[in-house]
Amino acid sequence: MMKKTYAALALSVVLSVSAQNALAEQVKNVVLVHGAFADGSSWGPVATILDNAGYKVSIVQEPQTSLADDVAATRRILAQQHGKTLLVGHSYGGMTISDAGNDPAVAGLVYVAAFEPDTGETLLSLAGKIPPASKSVAETADHFLYLKPENFQADFAADLPKKQTDMMARSQVMPAAAAFSAPAGSPAWRTKPSWAVVATEDRAINPELERYMAKRAHSTLVEIKGSHAIYASQPEKVAALIKEAAQSLSH
Repeated sequence: MMKKTYAALALSVVLSVSAQNALAEQVKNVVLVHGAFADGSSWGPVATILDNAGYKVSIVQEPQTSLADDVAATRRILAQQHGKTLLVGHSYGGMTISDAGNDPAVAGLVYVAAFEPDTGETLLSLAGKIPPASKSVAETADHFLYLKPENFQADFAADLPKKQTDMMARSQVMPAAAAFSAPAGSPAWRTKPSWAVVATEDRAINPELERYMAKRAHSTLVEIKGSHAIYASQPEKVAALIKEAAQSLSH
């Protein structure tokens, strides 16, 4: 009788430890990185969906003064996570997560209408391979970039209401021109699983370029009809892919 009691106790401990380990390996942290000409608040609808699904969501506010500064800002947020993290980037944010994603805590990456650079490539060199439809980026006297407000809706977020895009245009984040010509280091997608959303009506990054980069990186590819701001116009579909990626990384 005593042996059975000990055996049952031992089994209970093993099962408890196994359950704890399984729980510890779940990917429940999601870090969202915005791109150029927008700020972190534009991730709001996606963040809300993920919050409601039980994920711990953090949003990086990059200074966009340089690619190195943006990578550092992302790593600062990654350092605050407990457990494995899924790193998500939109547009220029893809340049950022490709480097910051080398952090050991990052389990995988999701590129949302984003650049997926290889070593030595810059945003400008990638965009030059298959140019976008948009020609509305302008430069300030002190070498920062912005989207001309009169073109913002058409070229960035054609499927969002004009009232919303007018506010986005007025509050847009201006990246340093130097950030677009900064070469990428060794990308995290070489060693970690990745997913990619192609926005089929993207005018800021050519959809064909998005497909090319995703194929090269062996990213799991999903195409969604929508503008460059697909994460804001189709938050349910983008959040669904993020959840799918997190679940596939949880074991």
